Amino acid sequence: MSKQILILPGDGIGPEIMAEAVKVLELANDKYRLGFELSHDVIGGAAIDKHGVPLADETLDRARAADAVLLGAVGGPKWDTIERDIRPERGLLKIRAQLGLFGNLRPAILYPQLADASSLKPEIVAGLDILIVRELTGGIYFGAPRGTRTLENGERQSYDTLPYSESEIRRIARVGFDMARVRGKKLCSVDKANVLASSQLWREVVEQVAKDYPDVELSHMYVDNAAMQLVRAPKQFDVIVTDNMFGDILSDEASMLTGSIGMLPSASLDANNKGMYEPCHGSAPDIAGKGIANPLATILSVSMMLRYSFNLNDAADAIEQAVSVVLDQGLRTGDIYSAGCTKVGTQEMGDAVVAALRNL
Repeated sequence: MSKQILILPGDGIGPEIMAEAVKVLELANDKYRLGFELSHDVIGGAAIDKHGVPLADETLDRARAADAVLLGAVGGPKWDTIERDIRPERGLLKIRAQLGLFGNLRPAILYPQLADASSLKPEIVAGLDILIVRELTGGIYFGAPRGTRTLENGERQSYDTLPYSESEIRRIARVGFDMARVRGKKLCSVDKANVLASSQLWREVVEQVAKDYPDVELSHMYVDNAAMQLVRAPKQFDVIVTDNMFGDILSDEASMLTGSIGMLPSASLDANNKGMYEPCHGSAPDIAGKGIANPLATILSVSMMLRYSFNLNDAADAIEQAVSVVLDQGLRTGDIYSAGCTKVGTQEMGDAVVAALRNL
């Protein structure tokens, strides 16, 4: 029986980078006889233009029926002025919530070829390999009540809510511990327990879960300190587990340690490892249509999909090796370019990865 993969290119540079990732996926599918069937649909601004909503019910049904979802990026200035509840980003939040994709894995790995592209000194980041485990379907992005009200003095006031239940914390903590167990056996839980009630519960529950993982060293860090430590001494971290908002911020910060956010893939998993895979970067509307976006994060998201949802480690390893080969060849998109390398566009980079994968 074939495995179904739903492709959602999205907006901005999404269609450009997705086209290259699909070329790599199709080659892997043929070369390793994976039995995938690919279908395409729209999300975000593209869905608003077509359906009037950022995620149509039929698209959500197709995502539920698929074995995995590969997504590009959503959003852009074209839709910035529409009602907040139907903005492109709401489609992304909805599909994550409706599919139960609570566990977000965001690796920050520095390819040795890109040490000079990092914003930090090579000696600080050389050998960097961090995994950020972000809770994805709870916290302030989904909390209620939220809104804007007018106070008695006529001034407007907006408010959001940051709720976390014990079960939400426990399940993401287990993901963090499980990942740490097969890596360096070190887990840092990041919170703001000195200020936030939700973080105080977070720390308490993480401590409880830690009793089931005596082989994993647990530490705690306030998010402001964690942000500082990521640029001071990032290699002290192995796996970081944190809430939705903190994970969003810290993973973007970690991306600059690797040279570019254009190099960072991600996986969003449910309890059964069914997942949605997407680059960590956004839709980058300022460069959309110019053919200069870096497709490697999306291509590496394909590798994560093969590894985490389908246990196809050989094919996943091959894609990662192909990316490394291309970097060895000195090919660089503009975001990772340095003197002495060859600057290429989106399609050229994708074609190079395809060629490298074919020759492995």
